[in-house]
Amino acid sequence: MSKSGREIELKLELDPAAQDAMKRAGAIDGFSASRAVTKTLQSIYFDTPGQDLRQSKISLRVRKSGRSWVQTAKIGTGVLGGLSSPIEAEHPVKGRALDFGVIEDQSVTEILSETIGSAPLSECFETVMKRTTRILTRESDGAEIELAFDTGNILAGDATHPLVELEMELKSGPSQALFDAAKGLLNDVPFRFSPFSKAERGYRASEGRSEAAHKPLFAEPVVFSQGTSVEHALRDVLRSCLTQISENRLAVLASDDPEGPHQLRVGLRRLRSAFRIFKPVLNPATMAPLDAIARQIAAEAGALRDLDVLVDEIVVPVIGKAPDSITFDALLDDLNTRRDQDTRSTLVAHLQSAEVNAFLLDLAAYTEGRGWLDPEDFDQSTHLAQPIEAFASLALAKHWKKVLKFGKRLDELTVPERHDMRKAMKKLRYGIEFFACLYPKDTVKPLLKRMKKLQDIFGYLNDVAMAETLPEKCKVTGKNALPASQAIGFVIGWHEAQCQAMWQHAKGYWDSTRETPKFWV
Repeated sequence: MSKSGREIELKLELDPAAQDAMKRAGAIDGFSASRAVTKTLQSIYFDTPGQDLRQSKISLRVRKSGRSWVQTAKIGTGVLGGLSSPIEAEHPVKGRALDFGVIEDQSVTEILSETIGSAPLSECFETVMKRTTRILTRESDGAEIELAFDTGNILAGDATHPLVELEMELKSGPSQALFDAAKGLLNDVPFRFSPFSKAERGYRASEGRSEAAHKPLFAEPVVFSQGTSVEHALRDVLRSCLTQISENRLAVLASDDPEGPHQLRVGLRRLRSAFRIFKPVLNPATMAPLDAIARQIAAEAGALRDLDVLVDEIVVPVIGKAPDSITFDALLDDLNTRRDQDTRSTLVAHLQSAEVNAFLLDLAAYTEGRGWLDPEDFDQSTHLAQPIEAFASLALAKHWKKVLKFGKRLDELTVPERHDMRKAMKKLRYGIEFFACLYPKDTVKPLLKRMKKLQDIFGYLNDVAMAETLPEKCKVTGKNALPASQAIGFVIGWHEAQCQAMWQHAKGYWDSTRETPKFWV
């Protein structure tokens, strides 16, 4: 039987033990499930010596199941937010070799021929896996989803790499059904949106590139071309935010590296800044719930990050500068206990919850399913279709105006107002990073460089202001109360002296930032 058309798949990675448990589970609320069927699949992937198919996001394979062989060409194999929607041409073949003569869709044959040219095709790698499938049917509308649990190995040369993946393919119905089923299936089991197709995993394995452990992930540059619509730019920005948030959620759960909660908070702040920047073209009713949960997680990650900063950047650096009569053990014990037993445990518990799983899947559905559309806003489509350049210039000018409003009163700002100015600068900086690809690098870099220096100063001032609350928050009692109080007094006094000099630099950096040409004008 031949098959041709566009498929929509949601690809997720789970802990193998969790996947095994799900494999044995029954139906999901709102869905009926067919009997599970398990098969062994052997897939051989082909490409040219120059990997022309890979470069064009095309995969070409033959797969053996039982005694039957099927040839599959997938065009557009990229995975974004765990979602893949390639054009697929699938046909039976007689054996392990390719046969383009069986392809019924002439356009697929033409794309393959143009991509491959006269280059020879050969086997690159193969996967051998056990696939357990069920068909889920949603009771409300009959939407059908094939649920596939894959467990096996990638064989590339002499190397073997494990492969564990949950794949959900939409057979019929709206794409939202995929995400609804995933929420019901996963509940509170942490997951990762698969960043690569099986083909790309095979290529990476053949190059000796192993899968990285869950480590803190910094935001990748957002890149789109001139003339991109506002809607496509919005989608790409949200994809970047989703990746950073979901990857750093796992980084926090995997280790106590302080960079994990920091990058998680950055990802959430970038998301909330994107909501503010694109607010004129968003449906507030669908954006608000996502913004609310992002704010809550960011606050929890921020509380942990604040304690990391207090310990590592405020207290520890001054220990060697204090007289011998002042000891810091009691203060550090208190801060570390609060960080590990209270603040970190609160964040970890939330990140392991069904609520956060639902948030990530809802954000993915919002991003890939145009969740920002407002059926009552008849002008929205026109605004979303306009080129991003004009929108970006107006958005950056608006956020610069907010920063400038604080800067004009720099000498008069209270401590809370300095914090507000810092947040306004962060939002502007995120906006610049979102839209930087639209402007020449040499016009963007000077302003970003000066803003970063100014933000670093404001960040330090904010950290010292946070340290000044230690006398009220410190829980050390008994015989250790006095040593802790002495340590706090020294920490605050030392950093206050630094702040006086730092504030003078802030004025100079502000003047430089204000005078630097604004590239969006």
